[in-house]
Amino acid sequence: MNLTRILPLALSLALLAGCSGRDKPALSAEARTQLYETAIEDARDAETNDALPVLSDKADEQLPLYLDLMGLTPDDVDAFALSASLMNVRAYGIAAVYPAQGREAAVREGLEDFIDRQKQSFAQYLADQYDIASNARLETLEDGTVLLVMCQEQDAVFDAIRDAILAAG
Repeated sequence: MNLTRILPLALSLALLAGCSGRDKPALSAEARTQLYETAIEDARDAETNDALPVLSDKADEQLPLYLDLMGLTPDDVDAFALSASLMNVRAYGIAAVYPAQGREAAVREGLEDFIDRQKQSFAQYLADQYDIASNARLETLEDGTVLLVMCQEQDAVFDAIRDAILAAG
């Protein structure tokens, strides 16, 4: 038997078998939206969940207000979950967005503008809220999700949401 022929074939088969388990099926927009909503709610306490709902339904009549606040349009998103303070008394916003095809730059720009507006709102007004806005985290995750977290303890909230999304996705 010629080992120089069999060894490369065996190695190739072993590599293919090892790689096949890593590929997860792509999440549907509905499943991704539910994942985002659950991840956000699980990362927050009950009081915050009661006070600041998570919007994830394109049919919600308040959605245009939230999208506009965060610098987004319905055409920018395939899947999303948003939560924000509509009253200008605290710097708060969480957005998990799976951008529509070719819209990642628009999503990031809209969310960056939201952060800038929040910082401007609180620069001369409430120093603690200005610090929260200044420390907001905006990142694109490995799966393509654009994640914004602007709240107290943003690092812990961000990590919890990110970990939940990446574990599922």
